[in-house]
Amino acid sequence: MKKALFFDLDDTIYPTVSVVDDMYKELFHLLKPRVSEDVFQAIRTDILSTPFHTVADRYALKKDVKEEGLRISLDMTYGGSMETFNDYELTRGIKMDKFLITAGYVKLQQSKIRQLQIQDDFREIFIPDPYRSVLTKGDIFKQIMLKYEYAPSDVLVIGDNPESEILFARELGIETYLYDYEGKYSPALADYYGTSYEGFTDIAALQH
Repeated sequence: MKKALFFDLDDTIYPTVSVVDDMYKELFHLLKPRVSEDVFQAIRTDILSTPFHTVADRYALKKDVKEEGLRISLDMTYGGSMETFNDYELTRGIKMDKFLITAGYVKLQQSKIRQLQIQDDFREIFIPDPYRSVLTKGDIFKQIMLKYEYAPSDVLVIGDNPESEILFARELGIETYLYDYEGKYSPALADYYGTSYEGFTDIAALQH
């Protein structure tokens, strides 16, 4: 029987593409005239799942561009309208300990949580910052399990990224639910798979 649900944020609770141009407009304003169109479009895609300092190295951005982009990124917040996936509402009725673990620059992640109005959905929220800390989501999973005395079998991890939270969970022997609203991945990459939370609520009910 599961005791806790560990949720990812980006593309698990809300769609990142719905706000990317508005959220990153200052950063994109810096980058667009300084890189080719192909590189800009690649960065625009990668920034949704990868921190800027890593993206900057990936595309060998000039030192001054990287430094200014990092300054913008670390201080970035978002105050625009944001909405969760419509079917996320289904998870709110599940009576189980829930934790939010989202990697990213702290100010921006906090502002997303605030604009989505989801902070009260979780017992605790963790934001490992990839610029200031070497902690991974897997490290946070272990910290939570130690604090609350959860065994791996007590937990279900819910996320969209097979190479991040899903991978860390599987390495720790935790069951996973791959939330793949765009249908990009194989169901074989996780213990459970769905393109919506309709199926997830059935799984959670069976596990509770």
